[in-house]
Parts: sequence; structure tokens; C-alpha cells
Amino acid sequence: MAKLLSDDQINAWHSDGCIFPIRAVSPEEAEANYDRYRALEKKIGEEPQNRFKIKAHLPFPWMWDIIRNDNILDAVEDIIGPDILCWGSSFFTKNAHDKRFVSWHQDSTYYGLSERATLSVWYAFSPSNVESGCMRFIPGTHNKGLYDHDETRAEDNLLMRGQTIHDVDEIQAVDVVLEPGEFSIHHEAVVHGSNANNSSRPRIGISIHYIAPHVHQVLLQNSTATLVRGNDRHGHWQEDPEPKEDFDPICLKALDTTYSEYLTGAGKF
Repeated sequence: MAKLLSDDQINAWHSDGCIFPIRAVSPEEAEANYDRYRALEKKIGEEPQNRFKIKAHLPFPWMWDIIRNDNILDAVEDIIGPDILCWGSSFFTKNAHDKRFVSWHQDSTYYGLSERATLSVWYAFSPSNVESGCMRFIPGTHNKGLYDHDETRAEDNLLMRGQTIHDVDEIQAVDVVLEPGEFSIHHEAVVHGSNANNSSRPRIGISIHYIAPHVHQVLLQNSTATLVRGNDRHGHWQEDPEPKEDFDPICLKALDTTYSEYLTGAGKF
């Protein structure tokens, strides 16, 4: 029985590949997370998305509170079941009046998983709307297999390889509008992207990747994740270290190892 999502939302997941909006935390708590993010940005002197990739949550206890948020996990459980691993996360930031974008792509092209059975939560720290360049998706594309991607490595593309699907019918696109503290859930194979930020405020969010423990990465033998709910009866994933404090050195090292692996494309098949 579904804990959080309605039948209509579950049906939208299967037919469209995306559900939104769902509230994770109050606007006040979302504002506190926004302030923590900006403090982090000030401390390191650059955008956190430049430094913390693939497992951005790993060195920060306050980020672990987000990946373990009960409302998020209730919604994820409604889709993939009671046993849930968090295996990755990445910040996605666009400054005010920022021309950077995310090209049309499918996450599953680069994950190298044994089956397309993972999902991504997009959690908003600040308003994510049409003006600020919210995520957009093409409904139903998760049911059509993998599309060809061209690695453009375009300068203004927030994707590391600039992976791009060409000739997308953008008339079909749906805008994923979120208020701070709300989140969306999208299938890893749904075609999605986002436009530039034309607003006067930064658009800040994080993409969090959840998976059922029976799914594994095919080519990587030492993949790591964190059990956030239920049990792992399969043992495909080694356990991520948990931070004792911000910038935990053990967690930073684990993050860098995973990011280096991703850059080589070792897990793609």
C-alpha cells in the first residue's frame, strides 16, 4: 500500500516518467538548507558543484539529513519498494542571469546498471521555475529505450561530458516547477534537461539517486552506496563512509575516488 503517493501519481510515474511536486520539508527548513549551501559556497570560494560531484552529500551531515528525509523516502518506497540505497548525488546550480543549461539527456546512459531500475530525486533549495531554468522532461521517453548521445563538452553545459540528445521534440516538454523544499522524482531513462536562468535569484538544487539493492553496476566491482531504508540482502554495493563533521576527510577521499572513476567512463557499457 502506498505511504505517500496517490494512485494518480503512481500512474504518472509509469506513463510519464516523472512525478512532481512533492513536499520534503517546510519552506523554513528549505531556507535553512539554502543558507547552509551559500555558506559552503563562501567557505570554499567556488560553486560547490565544481568540487562535490557524484556523491555530493558524502562529506556533510546536513546533506545526509536530506537524503534520509522521510517524505522523500516514503515516495521512493512507493516506487521501488522498502529496501532503498542512496548511491549518488550532484549539485545543480545556476546563478542569477546565468546562461548555463543542461542538455537533453538520459541518466541511464552513463550509470552502467544491470537494469533500468533506479530513480532520481530533484530537491529544490530555491525556487525552480520556468524563468529560473527548472528541469524539463519529455513524457514517456523512459519507455522507448536509450537514445544516441553526442558528447559535446559545451562550455555552458552543466553536464560533465555535455552528453546531448539531438532532435528532441521540445513541444512535448513539461516544466517541473518546484518551490523550495519540494522535490520531483524522475526515471533514470526519461529524457530531461533545463534552460538558462533568466531570473534575478540563483537556482539551486541537488539531484539524489536511489536504487533497489538488487540492482548493481555491471563493470565496476567496488561500487558504494548507503542503505537509507530497509535491508540489503544482495551485497552488490559496499558501504559509503558517513561523515562525523563537515568536510570529513575520509568522506572527501571516497567522493574523489568515485568522481575519478566516473570521469574515466569506466562504468559505462
